[in-house]
Amino acid sequence: MSNEEIIKKINEVLDRIRPYLENDGGSVTFKRYENGIVYVKLAGACSNCPMASITLEDGIESALTSEIPEIIKVINEDD
Repeated sequence: MSNEEIIKKINEVLDRIRPYLENDGGSVTFKRYENGIVYVKLAGACSNCPMASITLEDGIESALTSEIPEIIKVINEDD
């Protein structure tokens, strides 16, 4: 898959996950994709939630890696 195809697929997966985060007052924004790593920004309630690392690893990272084999890690990146 090309980088453009991977980025398109990342956004599709995040679009499916986002409503669940929004139900709890949070959200996620795609920042960039480099060398198998997806950089996102958790926002709203997710940005300072004590469960954010679990949401990131067990929710977002799990969904992305299961659908896009090129992805090896997801990192929350603050501005």
